[in-house]
Amino acid sequence: MDNVISEYQKWKQQGEQLRAQARQAMENRFRELLTEAVRIAQEYHADFGAPLKPPPPVTTFRFKAGSRPKAKKAAKRASPPAPAKVETPPAKPAPKVLALEKRLAAARKKLAAAQAAGAPTKNLEDKVYEIEDDLRLATQGA
Repeated sequence: MDNVISEYQKWKQQGEQLRAQARQAMENRFRELLTEAVRIAQEYHADFGAPLKPPPPVTTFRFKAGSRPKAKKAAKRASPPAPAKVETPPAKPAPKVLALEKRLAAARKKLAAAQAAGAPTKNLEDKVYEIEDDLRLATQGA
């Protein structure tokens, strides 16, 4: 029994070391690629006099840290349940807000489709921004 536990601990330690090495290697590779991209863009600008623009998937890329849950953190954080709160049901949003939310969802869907197709997305991004702004103003005034 003691042998199984020690083997498991050894395996776990090796996994953590490999994970740290992989993380370091990925970070280094990412930095190398970015450095090379900057060098190429500078050389292109020097040779041809125009800036080299990255493709749309690169310019629209946004890293979201919360997209992948970490199981280790959740398992350790077993806090006691919060006391039950009596909440009043939220008021129905105004029809204008509902319409804006529907327009926003449709505009975001069109933007995602354009990004996936590699088509220009500037006008769609502007449209989403305008609708978000209108929605913010509508909910702020209420």
